[in-house]
Amino acid sequence: MPTHKGMVKLGAGLPGMLKDGYQHFSGVEEAIMRNIEAATAISKKCRTSLGPNGMKKLVINHLEKIFVTSDAATILKELEVVHPAANILVMACRMQESEVGDGTNLVCSFAGELLHQAGELIRTGLHVSEIVKGYQQAYKKFKDILESQVIRTLETEKDLDVLTSTLTSVIASKQFGHESLLTPLIARACLESMGERSDLNVDNIRVAKLLGGTLHDSSMIKGVVVLRGPMSSRKRVEDAKIAVYANEIAAAATEAKSTVLIKNADELLTYSKSEEAAIESAIRAIADKGINMIIAGGKVSEMAGHFLEKYNIMCVRITSKFELRRICRATGAAAQVKLTPPAPEEIGRCSLVYEKEFGSKHCVVLEQTDANSQISTIVLRGSTMNTLDDFERAIDDGVNAVKTLNKDKRLLAGGGAVEIECARQLLEYGQSTPGLEQYAIKKFAEALEVVPRTLAENSGKLATDVISALYKQHNAGEQCVGVDTASDNLTFDASEAKIYDLYKTKALAFELAMEAVLTILRVDQIIMAKRAGGPKPRGGNPNWDED
Repeated sequence: MPTHKGMVKLGAGLPGMLKDGYQHFSGVEEAIMRNIEAATAISKKCRTSLGPNGMKKLVINHLEKIFVTSDAATILKELEVVHPAANILVMACRMQESEVGDGTNLVCSFAGELLHQAGELIRTGLHVSEIVKGYQQAYKKFKDILESQVIRTLETEKDLDVLTSTLTSVIASKQFGHESLLTPLIARACLESMGERSDLNVDNIRVAKLLGGTLHDSSMIKGVVVLRGPMSSRKRVEDAKIAVYANEIAAAATEAKSTVLIKNADELLTYSKSEEAAIESAIRAIADKGINMIIAGGKVSEMAGHFLEKYNIMCVRITSKFELRRICRATGAAAQVKLTPPAPEEIGRCSLVYEKEFGSKHCVVLEQTDANSQISTIVLRGSTMNTLDDFERAIDDGVNAVKTLNKDKRLLAGGGAVEIECARQLLEYGQSTPGLEQYAIKKFAEALEVVPRTLAENSGKLATDVISALYKQHNAGEQCVGVDTASDNLTFDASEAKIYDLYKTKALAFELAMEAVLTILRVDQIIMAKRAGGPKPRGGNPNWDED
């Protein structure tokens, strides 16, 4: 029956309830299996990047920026995932990244494998509710097993050698072959930033990326590195007293537009002299306070530059307000908004400020020897910006690992050893469990094999041989044996090689993956409303400029 304009459509079911243009999927094949396929597909994309021998992805985002990385968090962030079920997996990975800063690939890979195993159980006739119950029962047992697998608890994370050896496996999984260069830099930067405190602010560890040279030329500086040279002829200041101005260093301009009428040459000279006198008096007053360095958040006029030279004051211009705040935090200065002398408590102090040339780039280094200084900067050298970006992501993961160690100092055996041991014990637990849930418990155990299996595949080894060798050794009581990705051997003792995984990172990764999987499995209908927005614009005439 046709409806008139203004009348409400009163049909039966969903067609009468929703606007035209909606989409509706329901049932096992349309909703559940589609969701599983979408989430599994995105999981497979990231799985090949897992571990030290993981492959890199070349991602070009919507702004045509190129990313060459094996970091799952970056890959998933730059891919515009539209499917709602796959988006749940992406959100779980983002939560892992924001909470501990590492382990995003583990979340994605394990969740995808769990869903794949659930799909096989659905095809054999098992109901989704029975799979969910089995997974929940298996995860409860898994948490107890994981806690019993802790092989070491750090007494202190303030020791450089201990921190370096602990971080080696974290960095090696991102930048294999460069961990011996990056790990000492990260450990030193974190220890310098923490000082006597037990907490670490990730924002206090800065990375300065400079093209040229190699990674061997990288260094760590306690303080801030400004990626531009000074604007004055003075290039070095010891025991610097710093005044920070958030505005430009120039003559004050009137708020309203005005016209100055000058009748003769004397009035013109008098007008310019009064402007000079105003700037000179302001800079003289600053110099009288003992200030020997000025940091400007805006432009520095030529006249102001002249008087800064006259009073032998070093001047550096900062274009980023965030960098200006970091310099204030590093030196203890308070940013001024007027060109007036700062109060004594607003003056920043720095042990040594000097210009340093990195390759062909002139930079200003604000180096602190004070134990209370919190900012540390890692100066990275490399041949391309993509390489430097990837090194920066590895450093970010390493710094977050130190922050995680401050909260939980427990360590697990790396190289897939924990996953295989948990899988072995869960298979035994599944055998002794009555009811249909035992099938889901066994599939949960099989899903845990995805980590050692992927490590083996990415290393060019035959996964079935590696898995069988691992099970053989773990059944013999060797619980710390994992996949050897560095040599031709199939397995190695992770505890002896000091290859560790952080307990908190692993535990949270499995928890988030489990939550994402249960959410996706419990969806039995997908209802998508019509997209908002008017009609698409008509294409213009491509030959508009022809006669």
